Amino acid sequence: MEINENQIQLSHGTTYYLEAGQGEPLILLHGVGFYTGGDYWLKNIEELSKYFHVYAPDFVGWGNGDRLPVEYSFSYLADFVREFQDAIGASSTHVVGHSMGGWVAALFGYESPERIRTLTLVGNGGISTRTLSTMTAFTPPSYEDILQHIKQTTEPGSINIEEKAQRWYERTKITDAVEAYQKILNHMNQPLHRARYNLQRRLPHIKVPTMVVWGSEDKVNDLSMGERVHSLIPNSEMAVLPYGHFLPSEAPQEFNNVVIQFIQKHADLQTLKR
Repeated sequence: MEINENQIQLSHGTTYYLEAGQGEPLILLHGVGFYTGGDYWLKNIEELSKYFHVYAPDFVGWGNGDRLPVEYSFSYLADFVREFQDAIGASSTHVVGHSMGGWVAALFGYESPERIRTLTLVGNGGISTRTLSTMTAFTPPSYEDILQHIKQTTEPGSINIEEKAQRWYERTKITDAVEAYQKILNHMNQPLHRARYNLQRRLPHIKVPTMVVWGSEDKVNDLSMGERVHSLIPNSEMAVLPYGHFLPSEAPQEFNNVVIQFIQKHADLQTLKR
């Protein structure tokens, strides 16, 4: 299945995204890492696009697209998803979010349930106000830092690791990228903001079909956090896989299977209702 890199004009400027497949629309939302973007999902897109019309955008502030020279909030990122849906002509989509992308996806599910067909939350934060050292003490990574991260969080043999590391390293050289990212972190690490956008009070109001996916060996967001997320969302389902925080890249086939089966089950249920 061919994966196309496209660009689209949104209110902040240009956003790049990957697109492949056909069928029901599925948006993949990446995590917070400085050099990451929609291409974090490349191995997932290959398989998921056999079943769905997949979109993997760079969040505003990430990737090669335009950046905003301001601190902006979690709610702004959730609104980015709405605007992206509008721009691709989708009134509702399936949404999968990893880590920070899962936090944003959960906010989106709370605010705009009519926009979501199914919601999959993967190792997401959002129920704790604590910050991470990688965010509070951010320094631009070297090529070796990126290479080591990819080696530690990617299924062996699944991709060309050096090629991916070089692609991500080139993003660290984008003009004003470091300054823009620091502004994002400034907002996310502000205790009042983290408390304001905490998911604890929001998750019980999520009514869309939701799957919580977690790694039993997650050292970033402990499994107990995932169990709490699952317990707070009415009628949610949970899948625990024997891996760490970066499930989509650590175990792409197992992760893809969970997503495909979950979405297809609910698509079949909707067909029966009709």
